[in-house]
Amino acid sequence: MEPLNLKQRIGIDIGRRVSVESGLEWAAENEVHFIDVQTDIDPNRLESFDAQRCANVRTLKDKHNIRLGLHTLSGVNVAEFSPFCREAVDQYLKAYIDLAVNLDAGWIVVHGGYHFTNCRALRLRTSIERLSRIADYAQSKGILLLLENLNWEPVLAEVNYMPVTPAECMHFFNEIQNPALRWSFTANHAHFLPGVGIEKFIDAMDFSLCHEVRLADNNGSYEIHQQPGDGSIDFGAMFKKIEGLGYNGHYTNGFGSIDDMLVGRDYLIARAKEAGVPIN
Repeated sequence: MEPLNLKQRIGIDIGRRVSVESGLEWAAENEVHFIDVQTDIDPNRLESFDAQRCANVRTLKDKHNIRLGLHTLSGVNVAEFSPFCREAVDQYLKAYIDLAVNLDAGWIVVHGGYHFTNCRALRLRTSIERLSRIADYAQSKGILLLLENLNWEPVLAEVNYMPVTPAECMHFFNEIQNPALRWSFTANHAHFLPGVGIEKFIDAMDFSLCHEVRLADNNGSYEIHQQPGDGSIDFGAMFKKIEGLGYNGHYTNGFGSIDDMLVGRDYLIARAKEAGVPIN
């Protein structure tokens, strides 16, 4: 198979905007080679993926040669330790892995959960223990999990995501030594992390762990997924940094509508070209 150029490597986060089947058809019509979907609620409710629907999705994916990933919901607290809830979170993650097998999906984006300030240490330990055993399950099924760096919350916020900083991310990877768990780098989250930013975040990480880069613009102040060009991210510099490290994986646009993300792809390629990044 011919290597993909930079534009072809920029995918689209379909999420739950449309059904996965419609998303695959749309991707084929618009020369999008990577999509990811969320399967929590309609139109992609996990329980709706019976054998026939899974077969239909695999047929469409293979027909159009599109790489498909799944994306768990960050609102499900992977750091949950309460009775009944803790078993449910395990079942939730395992169900996503089982579905990935049935759909022949290439990856699943997962999260570290969140804590409530005074229980951070316990929540962190719970998250690492859960992701460790879930990574073992994923490895047994041949599925790749991608842990996303999540967004920073204001200092006085009671609820905070994990992992947010490079140090937190590397703590997860150092504690969970499993090739089935790798990194999904959300650049816009790094951009407004106080005192860090995209370049310093990358420099503080082992970038060989990265198997996806997620893209949206950001105003530099708080969590918001803006159309590229509406915020303050220097996408040219970002592509130059990442591509200069030898990264040849995919990118995923995550903002607005699917058509907004398609327009954003052209904007991103223009910025990369202006920065002298090879796009072909």
